[in-house]
Amino acid sequence: MAEVIIVNNEEAAGRIYAQCVADLIHSKPDCVLGLATGSSPLAAYQALAHEVKNDHLDVSHVRGFALDEYAGLDPSHPQSYRSTITRTVVEPLGLTPDLVHVPNGALSTIREAGYEYDRMIKAAGGVDVQILGIGTDGHIGFNEPGSSLASGTRIKTLTQQTREDNARFFDNDIDQVPTHCITQGIGTIMKARHLVLLAFGSGKAEAIAETVEGGVSAFCPASALQLHPHATVIVDEKAASKLRNKDYYRYAYEHKPAWQGI
Repeated sequence: MAEVIIVNNEEAAGRIYAQCVADLIHSKPDCVLGLATGSSPLAAYQALAHEVKNDHLDVSHVRGFALDEYAGLDPSHPQSYRSTITRTVVEPLGLTPDLVHVPNGALSTIREAGYEYDRMIKAAGGVDVQILGIGTDGHIGFNEPGSSLASGTRIKTLTQQTREDNARFFDNDIDQVPTHCITQGIGTIMKARHLVLLAFGSGKAEAIAETVEGGVSAFCPASALQLHPHATVIVDEKAASKLRNKDYYRYAYEHKPAWQGI
């Protein structure tokens, strides 16, 4: 099962992720990072940017692959995930832009884009560390409940709820929110060597309980992490509030040898 780390706040979670990735960059300067958008990873990216600056890390060879992209939205649109990844990751960390990839959401090539993206990830040697957020319904990437746990990168129809949730990024106008996206599938995500899922707030408590302690099911796509050989779930107290074994998770982490990292 996944390792569960319960922290006081998002900043503490960010520092744990940042140390993990900084150590990876030291040992493998051309490592491959899996990148996610949304609010949950922001503190992690900020902490990593701090590590890069303070340790004078050379990140010029670090490669990256984003989880998803809206279909039919111009990459230059401020709410495209290409633009978002550039603002929140590439520029703050000083990554080489040409080495950071986002799924191609162009409608003219969308039928083959998923296969091509998976091919690119494989050609890069696979993802070393994939950061993940989670939706209140247990989705990761744009893999909504019911998504195949063996799925590759593909086009998906966004649920009405997801479009309503994301309308805040489009001037609160749901008509501006695309109806489709291209997303890494659960099968693609599970091929990463290390998965790090971050979740904060009571709104994520039910999803985290289902992910960590519920049955493995397509109706909670994130529950597939239970089958991964190296998955880390970092949550604050509120997100951990519905976990039955949280006392054990705390005990295990407190007694973990420092050399193991996460």
